[in-house]
Amino acid sequence: MLKKLLLSALLAPILSHGVLAQNQTQSEIAMKIESLLSKMTLEEKIGQLNQYTARWEMTGPAPTGSSEQELLEEIKNGKVGSMLNVTGAEATMKAQKLAVENTRLGIPLIFGYDVIHGYKTMFPIPLATASSWDPSAAELSAHVAAVEAAASGIQWTFAPMVDISRDARWGRVMEGAGEDPYLGTKMATAQVRGFQGNNLSADNTIAACAKHFAAYGFVEAGRDYNTVDISEYTLQNVVLPPFKAAVDAGVATLMNSFNVIGGIPSTANPHLLRDILKGEWGFDGFVVSDWNSIGEIKNHGVAPDLKEAARLAIIAGSDMDMEGYAYLPFLKQLVEEGLVDEALIDDAARRVLRVKFELGLFDDPYKYSKLDEKGLILNEENLKAAREVAKKSIVLLKNENNLLPLKKAGQKIAVIGDLADDKDSPIGSWRAQAITGSAVSLLEGIENAVEDQSSVVFERGPVFISNEPQFTQHLQYNETDPSGIEEAVELAKEMDVVVLALGENCFQTGEGRSQTDITLKGYQQELLEAVCEVNKNVVVVLMNGRPLVINWMAEHVPAIVEAWHLGSEAGNAIADVLFGDYNPAGKLTVSFPRSVGQCPIYYNHFSTGRAADTGTVFWSHYTDESNDPLFPFGYGLSYTTFDYSDLNLSAGEITADQKLKVSVVVKNTGVFDGEEVVQLYVQDLYGSIARPVKELKGFEKIFLKAGESKTVEFELGAADLAFFGVDKTWKAEPGNFNLWVGTNSQSGLKGAFKLK
Repeated sequence: MLKKLLLSALLAPILSHGVLAQNQTQSEIAMKIESLLSKMTLEEKIGQLNQYTARWEMTGPAPTGSSEQELLEEIKNGKVGSMLNVTGAEATMKAQKLAVENTRLGIPLIFGYDVIHGYKTMFPIPLATASSWDPSAAELSAHVAAVEAAASGIQWTFAPMVDISRDARWGRVMEGAGEDPYLGTKMATAQVRGFQGNNLSADNTIAACAKHFAAYGFVEAGRDYNTVDISEYTLQNVVLPPFKAAVDAGVATLMNSFNVIGGIPSTANPHLLRDILKGEWGFDGFVVSDWNSIGEIKNHGVAPDLKEAARLAIIAGSDMDMEGYAYLPFLKQLVEEGLVDEALIDDAARRVLRVKFELGLFDDPYKYSKLDEKGLILNEENLKAAREVAKKSIVLLKNENNLLPLKKAGQKIAVIGDLADDKDSPIGSWRAQAITGSAVSLLEGIENAVEDQSSVVFERGPVFISNEPQFTQHLQYNETDPSGIEEAVELAKEMDVVVLALGENCFQTGEGRSQTDITLKGYQQELLEAVCEVNKNVVVVLMNGRPLVINWMAEHVPAIVEAWHLGSEAGNAIADVLFGDYNPAGKLTVSFPRSVGQCPIYYNHFSTGRAADTGTVFWSHYTDESNDPLFPFGYGLSYTTFDYSDLNLSAGEITADQKLKVSVVVKNTGVFDGEEVVQLYVQDLYGSIARPVKELKGFEKIFLKAGESKTVEFELGAADLAFFGVDKTWKAEPGNFNLWVGTNSQSGLKGAFKLK
């Protein structure tokens, strides 16, 4: 109930403002665009397609360097349509004036920024928020971020990232919703709604950008910027659904991905951009390149020079050039040489102008720079929202003998680990304008929760990271100085329970931070084993941005809490769970491997021709490890227990125009009130192409008091069973299906039905 009240309170300004502000129809905007286009020169149209990053402090004196002077003149001459990394009301006001008060037509700039999981109030990383299985939490996170960014003059965020990823080695796995396309669509829709509200012209909403189009999460070996080579079936059935959901939700922009797909750079891929996005889906917003991804067409070996890269990108449907320096110098020449139709320039400029009109920038170019910047940013209400989302994002992986929840009094608690006192790592990667070291640490959260702070004793143990990590190419882990383990062990001997913080520094994940080793780094494993040797009541709090290989921990530690990087209120949110003020209900949206050698690993895989153990070596398996993940997709425990019974299907057969109703009774059989994510999976037994062993097709998060039962209902129709098949169309094929309703992807009551 608190979540619903909080969300309603925070969304109220959008809803009330949106009703008043919707005073322009799309046809009226279209007329204004065409009128403006008719007045623009070819150079001015191309200028709208050009985006630069800030090169000097906008609030300071006039630039003196040649590069800065060049940018200044290009803004004044209408050769820049957008800027990124200009932040703050004063800075955006000054930059906007350069364009509006100096260019011939006074066309405003649009200011973009990477507002990924918060602007200054930091929410959990997106992978963590997705683990809430609560789209309203994702919407709330995006909404607060939009309010803060808008108050700082930002009108456009490069989020949400809706890439599906099955590989924990990929550094950017932290930025998405995990491995499943169905859950990905729900989170994508929620985030677009949170950023954009119901009306872009409201001054507390910003334009969203679904990225990276497409298949960036499928880079080979999990290495950032690497090659992708997947089938059209994987592209359509797994990669594209969250993008389609974002488009259906009205997302204003999309961003290209860096990778090639089948040898074709995404930034120069007309099948993606023209045929699917702007053709089949009818997308009328604009597409922005990722940073220099137009220039990188040459690096892929597809264009001999930047001029040809510009030609390929504009023909493919890339509308705006982010820091590629390709469109401004070459598009006019390409048009004059007859190599690019000017109609393509018109189409791209029209799309950019449409978003600017929808944002209300032509009515008031400075409106985003007039808000109460101090009052709207990092305020108490926003921090409450961050704590609410953070505690819902925590996943309880193990809790033997009900070690958790801890007692607030009468228990001596050792808090151990370098990460326990870390006020920076919880902020996470992709941190926008977050204040370094501003998060509530785990230690602070525990001290805030207990009745007597003297019952909590901290011991750092070995230092984890031995350098300032944010901008270094490789983090320097402490692998030479184990000092601190002995002191930690001595403390653990004396205490009733140990809370041990382990995992990753936040800069181990994020863009450019792929890893081949996803075990605990530094002396963390040694510390863990030494502490467990002297105290059997150990609670590990994992702080990480990706699934980790934690086999020893899973076998030997009685309680494990997956806390991710939870943002500004991390420590308080974790303490809410540790002490039982909130009963954890999060579920994994990524499978945890037993070994990095299993990656990529995901639940909705195909069955192979030799899937079953034949009693010989000749079947699909590893000789040194299980095929199964350590913790599967959808997995997460609670302080209470839930029983599933009475699975009922309304019919054994349905036709294409009928709905199958599926119901199950869920009972809270424990002593705590709690939430449960009820999950529905379906298997298409035989298809014209191989079908996954199971696919998520529905979920509902319910709250049950201790002893309470509830009937949960789902509906399935032909649209839910459809897939992109050999005839290149989406349709459901008649046949037999299995379904499961349960608590994770490997557990559930089983039923069967037929589609006629």
